[in-house]
Formats: sequence, structure tokens, C-alpha cells
Amino acid sequence: MSAGASFYITTPIFYVNDVPHIGHAYTEVAADLLARWHRQAGEDAWLLTGTDEHGQKILRTATANGVTPKEWADRLVETAWKPLLKTVDIKNDDFIRTTDERHEVNAQKFLQHLYDAGHIYTGEYEGFYCVGCEEYKQPSDLIEGTGEFIGQQVCAIHSLPVELLHEKNYFFRMSTFAERLLALYEDDPDFVQPAAARNEVISFVKQGLSDLSISRSSFDWGIKVPWDDSHVVYVWFDALLNYITAAGYGQDDEKFSRLWPATHIVGKDILRFHAVIWPAMLMAAGLPVPRRVFGHGWLLVGGEKMSKSKLTGIAPSQITDTFGSDAFRYYFMRAISFGQDGSFSWEDLSARYQSELANGFGNLASRVIAMVVRYCDGEIPVTTAFTDADAAIRATEIRVTDAAGEAISRLAIHEAIASVWELVDELNGYITIQEPWGLAKDPADRDRLDAVLFTAVRGLGTLAVLLSPVVPEACAKLWSALGGEGLVTDQRIDRAWEWTGGTHVSPLEALFPRIEATVG
Repeated sequence: MSAGASFYITTPIFYVNDVPHIGHAYTEVAADLLARWHRQAGEDAWLLTGTDEHGQKILRTATANGVTPKEWADRLVETAWKPLLKTVDIKNDDFIRTTDERHEVNAQKFLQHLYDAGHIYTGEYEGFYCVGCEEYKQPSDLIEGTGEFIGQQVCAIHSLPVELLHEKNYFFRMSTFAERLLALYEDDPDFVQPAAARNEVISFVKQGLSDLSISRSSFDWGIKVPWDDSHVVYVWFDALLNYITAAGYGQDDEKFSRLWPATHIVGKDILRFHAVIWPAMLMAAGLPVPRRVFGHGWLLVGGEKMSKSKLTGIAPSQITDTFGSDAFRYYFMRAISFGQDGSFSWEDLSARYQSELANGFGNLASRVIAMVVRYCDGEIPVTTAFTDADAAIRATEIRVTDAAGEAISRLAIHEAIASVWELVDELNGYITIQEPWGLAKDPADRDRLDAVLFTAVRGLGTLAVLLSPVVPEACAKLWSALGGEGLVTDQRIDRAWEWTGGTHVSPLEALFPRIEATVG
């Protein structure tokens, strides 16, 4: 990470066919944490999220609910998708909707450019189509149905029957980019991550690419194909373009050149769209490919992927109403190895909240502040009489700062938090061994007491800076109690141990209040 550099990060834009669940919030938090971290490292960080509002799935959902697709999208965006950002404390820089004029107009410019350059032609296609995925499926993507769908081919992701479609559409010559894509994956091993995702994408492309049907004429909810308004643009071809239309493509060259290319955080079920189709589209347009595509795992409930249709969807507010947004953010970023599938359980959430947040970090902060108030009238001691034990804490502050930053550069969010937590644990152990409450009893030990409390306060401030992207609400409260200068979000996270503050602390309420009952 280098100060002043651009760091443009995106979430997928989410379908508005239903309300969000914790799987959507998981992606939002991951991207938000990374944006916050890079911003505190002095970079020009910019976070984009939004909603995907075109396509057959939205049309059918709206029709079933007796409203127009636009009315349905407007309702869901304002009552569910934008409120989600507040629920889990997302600080996005932009929110794009594919029904925004800025997107529709510039998506058409992109499409026209490809058409004029000869990358698009007219053809016919027949295949099995999953409306849930908005995608034609290969035989390997289908499984035998069960229950009411016995005897039918169903989508392996949605477990719903696919439809056999035959259409005369416009096609993107994606097959011509197979070798360039393979060269991209070879020359830039970090382009697709994690490694398992990269291997899957390479294997898929090596099997050969077909040209992509990029228009539909059987329904009219979508962006009109600019040279033929009897067709609308295929929803995925439309949706992928949000990443550049939001960044200024077609209307703000300075902004676009400053921000692009982006790092994309996506679920592994949409990895191929982002790691195969999207870079091919950009290559055809003569634009830089994304900086990185990271396909994270699924959240599992009862061993299955989160799903509204299977009644395993959990609303984020079900968690935040009891545990708070900080606990939501911490739990999902710490408990799950980013990039792998992870199982959610109320029991694990409750246990980690109690042991790691309330007893670990929260109790540490409360004890240190309370002792400075009690033994020093709130004045942070000033001393130079340090021992090896004090120096060891200082060394840990520096070490975990560097280790966390290195992990973030690899998008290993869980490793970054684990590194920082080494300082939490070491400070708790340090206080237990040094026993400042015992030192306070003997005036002869005053210098030692001052050194211990000074060291503990310095360590707490470093934690406030390092954990600010993870648990922003708690760290803002802690920073204020420590008398830190300015906002904690303005502190350089890559030099967290250098933080500066005032001369006094102020009383601190519990950062993570005890929760007696387990929710579930």
C-alpha cells in the first residue's frame, strides 16, 4: 500500500428481487473494511455498491407483486437495500442503480463501441436458461431435481428447473479472447483470487469459450440495444458495466482515469462473470482489466448456502438489533477465512461476542481507562522508566501493525484481525502480570505504575487505530476516551503505534455490553 495511490473497490450490485440477507451484508462489510483500511493508509480509496434492477427475474417478481419493475426496484432500494448499509455501518462513496440515467446512457456508449469495432454479431442460440442466475447453463451446471422437480434438470445453485430457450440475439465474440485471458491469468497470478478460484477459472477457459448472447427480445425490461430497440441488453452484460459507468466512463475522463481499474469482491457463484466475461469485454473495448477479482465463499446455515427460497435467509437486523453492527462486522470478518465457505451459528456468534469482544477487547479498554482515572485522576502518566516487559508491548504494536497491513494487501481479512488480536491478548496478559492495582498500593512503586499505565494506554490507542475499520463505533468511543487527536479514522493505520493524543482520559462506557440471552 502506498500513500496517495488509488484504491477503487466494489461489491457486486445486488438483485432487487428480494430483501437482503446476511450473505449480502457479509460482502458489503468485507469491501467496506478494505476501503476503510486503505483510506487510513493514506490512499485515495473509493467504495462502490448498488443494485441490479433489469432482467427477466426482476420483471417476473414485479409482475407477481402487481407493480411495474421500476416501482418494485424503487421500493426495494429505499426500504431494504439502502437501509442495509446503515444496519452494518457501510461508508460507501457511491451507490449505483442500473436504472440510473448515467448508467444506461454510458452502458449504451460501451455497447455501441463494441458493435462498431466488430465484436458483436447477429446469431441464434438455444440452451437451458436459469432465470435465477440470469444465465444459460452448461450441462455440468445442472443436476437432477428432487421432490416436486423429480425428472427435471435444475440449476445446481438455485435447485429450480431451467427453461429451454431459443432466441435470435446479438452475440459478443467472447471466444476470440480465450488466449488473451489465459495469458492474463498466467502473467498476473493475483488477478483471480483465492487460488482455488483462479484454478477454477483457468480450467473453465481452457475448455474453450463460446460467444455470449448479449441481448433479449422476448421481454422489454432492460437497456435498449442502441442500434436495435427491439432488443434489450442481457442483464449481466448491462450489470458488469456498472463498475465503469459509476467511475466516470463515458462522461468524466479525469475521474475514470483516477479510479480505474478496480478490485472486485464477489461471491464465488458469480466468479465466471467477473473473471472471464468482464475482462473480455474490457479487452474488446481497449480498456484496462480489473486490478483483482476475489471470489469469497458462501455463508452456510445448516450446511446449505443462504437462501430465501429455502427459508435459511437471516436478515442482518436480526443480529444487529441484539449484538450491534460492530459485533456483526467483527464476527463475520474474524470467524470465517475470507475466500472460503463459512458456517454461521447463533451459538458461535454469542460465544465470540462474549469472550473476544466483551471480555477480551472491551474489558481491556474499560480496565485501563478506569485505572488511569482512579490512580492518576485521569491524567496519562509521563515516564521514561521502561522495562523489557514494556518494550515488548511496544514491539508487538509495531509487529502486528506490519503483519495486519501485509495480510490486508492479500485480502486476508481474517488474518489481519487475528494479528491485531495478538496485541489484545498480550496487553491483557501484561496487565495481569504487572498488577497495577498492586503497584498503586505502595508509593515506592509509583514510577513502575506510571510506566505500566502509560504502556497500556499506548497499546489501547494503537488498537483503536488498527481496529477502526473492523469495529468503527467502538473504536470511535475508545479514541474519544483516550483523548486522541482528531478522529480515529484520520490516523495512519500503517503507523498505528505513532498515534498522538491529549494528556487525559475520560470515563468509558462498556464497548460491548453483556448480553444475557442467546438469540436464535
